[in-house]
Formats: sequence, C-alpha cells, structure tokens
Amino acid sequence: MKLRKIITQVEETRSEMGRAVTPPARRALAAAVIENPFAGRYEDDLSELIETGAALGDLLGREALAALGCGAQAVEGYGKAALVGELGELEHAAALLHPRLGAPLRAVIGGGKALVPSSKAIGRAGEFLDIPLGHKDAAYVRSHFDGMRLRIADAPRPREIVVAVTLQQTGRPLSRVGGLQHDEVTGEDGLR
Repeated sequence: MKLRKIITQVEETRSEMGRAVTPPARRALAAAVIENPFAGRYEDDLSELIETGAALGDLLGREALAALGCGAQAVEGYGKAALVGELGELEHAAALLHPRLGAPLRAVIGGGKALVPSSKAIGRAGEFLDIPLGHKDAAYVRSHFDGMRLRIADAPRPREIVVAVTLQQTGRPLSRVGGLQHDEVTGEDGLR
C-alpha cells in the first residue's frame, strides 16, 4: 500500500435546536489517501486491494478510536466508505471495503454483530464522501442511522482512492423516531 496521508475528524454535538444533548453525540472518522495500483487499467485479480482493505480496517479503526477518545467498549456504531479517483472503478472500492476490512475493524472495537454500512463512489479531488453509520450490533436501531461527510481538497487524485471508517459513541442528537433502542439490543443476529 502506498499511503499519502491520513485524515481524522471528530464531531461532538452538545446542543441541537436550542436543547442540550446529554450525553453529547460523538462520532469520529479516519481516512486514508492511497495510490490505486489498478488506475487506468482493467485487472481480474484485485487481491492486492483486498489485502490493503484488511490493513486499513485495523489502521483506520485504531485512528478513529483514538480520535474518538474513548475505550472500545463505548463504541456503539460504525461505517465505511471509499471514493475512487477518476482513473479507477467502483469495483476497486468494493475490493477494499467488503472482503476483509470489516474483521480487523471489529477487532479494534471488540466486536460488532451487524454489517458495517458502506458506500462507494467515483469522483475528483475535493468531492464529498458520505460515510454511513449504523449500530454495530443491531441494524434496526434507528437512532444510529447517521453519517459523516468528508471533503479533502487534494484527494482523490485520478490515481488515488480515499478510504474512510467512522465510529460513533452515541446515536443522533435528540433522536426520536422510535424503533429499537440501544439499551434493548440483544445483539444475537446483527439485526435486533
């Protein structure tokens, strides 16, 4: 993996619509800007990106957890996304995100039964990347349906990929649309 830079970002919402958010809603992301080894050409075997995804699951998970500033047991949700530069393809993002990134990310935070929500896109430097968030143990916890937005002025360049991981310590600020609550999660099947 040829890594050009790592970016971290933290959000802590303390009030919303004039109301206190207690505890504050906290989420963080870590992103890596890497060279795309397959930019500009078709390749059947994407195993190099699959292996890079595994390494990034660990690296970005640790970076995001450090930025969040809490213990692994306090993480309630996660997400992942990739923005491929113009000379790449969506399958390059899929190779990074799906086969191997999740297990190392879960190891960093001490588990996670639910699928890690994800998104992929192709774009230019300075475009927004939306990284979805969902509860780590139960996909139906609506309060944790959220996301973070990342914009890097100089990435991805045409031969690069931005890969990002998000972690959340709480759900959305002042969530009130019902459904399964965090304290009701059984975490047996990744759904409830």
